[in-house]
Amino acid sequence: MRLNLRNQYFSQARYNRYLISTGHDINRAKKLYLANIRLAQAFHPILSQFEVVLRNSLNDQLSTHFANQNWIKTEKNGFMNDPSLGQRPYLKGQILSSERRMRRNHITITSGKLIADQTLGFWIALFSTPHYKLLLGKPIQILPNKPSIENRASFHQKLQKIRHFRNRVNHCEPLCFSGNIIDCSEAIIIRTLILDLASWINPGIKPFFAKLDNVHNKINYIMTI
Repeated sequence: MRLNLRNQYFSQARYNRYLISTGHDINRAKKLYLANIRLAQAFHPILSQFEVVLRNSLNDQLSTHFANQNWIKTEKNGFMNDPSLGQRPYLKGQILSSERRMRRNHITITSGKLIADQTLGFWIALFSTPHYKLLLGKPIQILPNKPSIENRASFHQKLQKIRHFRNRVNHCEPLCFSGNIIDCSEAIIIRTLILDLASWINPGIKPFFAKLDNVHNKINYIMTI
């Protein structure tokens, strides 16, 4: 790509970090920029499938808790509307937004479609203290294999770290730096965290994630640049 196009569409400020980290070696900087994109690409399969596993595990757990497969529709006027959550409860607002969007697009509203339409933030919010109390601690029961030292607060914190990293991946932010030094330590930590948390839900799904996981290969390449 020509320099003027790169600066116009990717911004000099964004690219400068790659130049600084490679000692202003233009060829190395180009390689590193592309390698960072490929690292982000490698994260998408394990991030998306972890979200699917988390979502479906929580749906199963809450369907059992409420003895209602349609809990996500009915509970917008149940625990999601509890006075303790304030005047604009987050979960209820998310469901109402989904329903409005489906109506605008002439989509039949079903529990399955509502489940699929919720963001990772919706599911993580079930582990926040107010929602967790209203649900009588049921969300943590999706983790029969968690270490005994882990609890609601620590799991919630770990999920927030994954969510923050996923947002960085989706916004094409650098994943290969510590300051201005080429360093993929955070990416390694997040990869390990995703695989560990999936195993806490069910260790039997670890081989599935292993087939999707190409993160280490991309990190190893970055560290040779």
